[in-house]
Amino acid sequence: MRDHDIVVYGATGFVGALVAEYLAGHSPAGIRIALAGRSGERLASLQHRLGVDWPLIVADANDTDALAAMAASTRVVVTTVGPYAKYGRALAHACAAAGTDYADLTGEVLFVRHSIDENHELARSTGARIVHSCGFDSIPSDLGVHVLHKQVTADGAGELGETTLVVTSLRGGFSGGTIDSMRHQLDVVRKDRDLRRIAASPYSLSPDRAAEPDVGRQEDHVSLRGTDVDPALRGSLAPFVMASYNTRIVRRSNALRHFAYGRSFRYREAMSVGSSPLSPLIAAGTKVGLAALVVGLSLPPTRFVLDRILPKPGEGPSERARREGHFTMDLYTRTTTGARYTARFRAKGDPGYAATALMLGEAALALAADRDSLPPSEGGVLTPATAIGDALVDRLRTAGVEIKTRNLSDPSGKN
Repeated sequence: MRDHDIVVYGATGFVGALVAEYLAGHSPAGIRIALAGRSGERLASLQHRLGVDWPLIVADANDTDALAAMAASTRVVVTTVGPYAKYGRALAHACAAAGTDYADLTGEVLFVRHSIDENHELARSTGARIVHSCGFDSIPSDLGVHVLHKQVTADGAGELGETTLVVTSLRGGFSGGTIDSMRHQLDVVRKDRDLRRIAASPYSLSPDRAAEPDVGRQEDHVSLRGTDVDPALRGSLAPFVMASYNTRIVRRSNALRHFAYGRSFRYREAMSVGSSPLSPLIAAGTKVGLAALVVGLSLPPTRFVLDRILPKPGEGPSERARREGHFTMDLYTRTTTGARYTARFRAKGDPGYAATALMLGEAALALAADRDSLPPSEGGVLTPATAIGDALVDRLRTAGVEIKTRNLSDPSGKN
């Protein structure tokens, strides 16, 4: 019998406090939660502010003994402490060794690749579900394809073919933690050609690259016309900043499921920039802007300037801005039988903060409270779809997230 059901690690950070606050307001009776971080004084202050009597655990990210004891004390660890490549490796390993489920918010390819190599077989031996990317990166992408596949399969409409996620609306700011993670990864790949090659590969998170079907080139940042995706989609599509990460998570889900989505399944992500006459220029400008951001963070003179204006780790928007944020993502696919389907994933709240706190909080509750509803698994380094699947979809729907599918080939538009 473990002392806790869920430990929130990094609870005094900006996003960690939002996750703790969400759990304080939405956890069912009987779920035993603890707050953890490196400062007992700040944890006590958060405990008082939330009005809870949850236990406090002091553990530094570099103290492997403290992390091991924390992992052994609970059924689930939720961590918001990043950059994960810098501060998260020891905790993920401790959870894998202790047979403790783990969930984080990472969008760092190299960290997840390292975690797979170091922890997958260990976690399989202990039964731990190590679940990376349980926030805006990459739950909408991963679960969006999951529900799309489930509907197509239920209808007997074949397998998924070319599938595209389109960000159709988005209101929210960049997280300082996300910027810091991007900065850290750029520093690493600049110094190491092998790591640069891994980060650039569309299959960098694949369990076995040699087993992947040959579906041709898969581009991360694409500029398209809406009609290139679906005949009913108008306007222009620009590159989506998180496509190069989310796509790898989705491909890992397909591979972990023995290519259940289809051996001709191709996946990409883009962002709608409207249908005005200027939209093609906006799409092209977005692609140039993303490349400029990467170059700017890679070069010392421009990084100095960007570091002064971009959000810092631990900073975040006001409560009003978090409340007024939102996002909508629509996925489109044409199946191997020629049928056209779409799925929608829409949530209120700033994507990187309010909505992410909800998604990570519900992922933790699903791991802790819905064991009988989780997908069959021997454990390992998994994805939201393969580790939690329908249990998380159901929880998110109950929490107010819109997740639905539609058959575009059916005139009635029924699911």
